Amino acid sequence: MKSTKPSFAALPILVAASLSLSACGGGGSSSDNSSSGTSTTATAKPNPVTTAPTNSCSAEGTAAAAASTASNVVCMLTSDGELVVELYASKAPATVANFMKYVDDGFYSNTIFHRVVYNFVVQGGGYITGSVAKNPSYAAIALESNNGLSNLRGTIAMARTSDPNSATSQFYFNTVDNTSLDYVNAANPGYAVFGKVITTTSLNTIAKINVEPELSGVADTPATEVLLYWAKRMK
Repeated sequence: MKSTKPSFAALPILVAASLSLSACGGGGSSSDNSSSGTSTTATAKPNPVTTAPTNSCSAEGTAAAAASTASNVVCMLTSDGELVVELYASKAPATVANFMKYVDDGFYSNTIFHRVVYNFVVQGGGYITGSVAKNPSYAAIALESNNGLSNLRGTIAMARTSDPNSATSQFYFNTVDNTSLDYVNAANPGYAVFGKVITTTSLNTIAKINVEPELSGVADTPATEVLLYWAKRMK
């Protein structure tokens, strides 16, 4: 069965983790929370579909990107479906610029969603098949969580360690409204939202990842790897 939603007090371990988050741990509920990103007890099965079924965004995604007033839109293809995300550079300029560098570099190609916390978040951007860590290409960025954006269902935000200014390549999608992750004050800075999905298919994809069967004995880890085949700039 899926684990229950973690307490807010555990979030520095559970949600974020550009550098030290275990790919297979459960925020303390698993015996393995090493920084290596590999489990000592079990590993997820490789996804059987290793090649992207398409290298182009769908007609729905292309139309949504063209209609968006955001300055940056990214199309992502996962083994569970497509994600089309508009990014808010006016609200989180450093965060969007950082994310777009990783997108333009092709960094996210053939990575996995290594952490799926049921009815909470799905997280990716830092591991490849086999739960092998992928080192970030750029220095960590300053936290931009105090920007008026909220961790609502379908939004994308940066993962980080307990250090507020530690986000690099890892990101997460909120599968439900998680306003407890929002900025409160300097002592409780929350997590930086910088965009949201803009198609019905994207919400369905997030919902599908959210209910992926969990790896036995390793909390918050899909039993079969959820691949991110590619992420491409639409504008």
